[in-house]
Amino acid sequence: MTITWYGQSCFEIIAKNKEGGDTTIVIDPFSEETGLRLPKLTADVLLVSHAHFDHNNIKAVGGNPFLINSCGEYEIKDAFTRGFFAFHDEQGGKERGRVIIHKIEIEGIRVCHLSDLGQKELTSEQLEQIGDVDILMVPVGGKFTIDAKGASEIISQIEPRIVVPMHYNLPRSKSNAELDGVDRFLKVMGEEDIAPEKKLKITAKNLPAEETKIVVLEP
Repeated sequence: MTITWYGQSCFEIIAKNKEGGDTTIVIDPFSEETGLRLPKLTADVLLVSHAHFDHNNIKAVGGNPFLINSCGEYEIKDAFTRGFFAFHDEQGGKERGRVIIHKIEIEGIRVCHLSDLGQKELTSEQLEQIGDVDILMVPVGGKFTIDAKGASEIISQIEPRIVVPMHYNLPRSKSNAELDGVDRFLKVMGEEDIAPEKKLKITAKNLPAEETKIVVLEP
């Protein structure tokens, strides 16, 4: 499996399917109103967590992907996905509404994308829905989502094997200029010396066995 981050909450996952080909999944493509630019993307599956402009640029993804922008269970090209609601704020969605947490299982790896989660903690029902997670994509920038401390608490609840921070301040971004940078999150987690990687290449066999590993990706 290869995971690429394009900024904000947008990821591309390329995984092998049972037919020996690739299944490409794109999550939350953003609009250029953000100040960021997406490369030309094609996908088999397109996951959208909510209808904000920095997450739902559906037209930017080619290949006639199967669009999933609602809760429920789906299986496309050996990618099994489940979606369930969470809140975009600490007020039960009264300020910014709801988002969909997407969980993807493919290649024997369980990936969970927390979208613009704003809850200080997950409910017992949400934790049961999420279940075991190998790779967790978590917002850390604050203001519109949980911040570094909030992210650390959520990570403690889920106990994933790998954490990939997202939705934080980037120099080119207009929409998240008020957000904290990833450095604050790394400091809270006690991992300040992590060098960013261009892609995360992982298999089920080489997932970390014990301690949670943080992987910072370059957009």
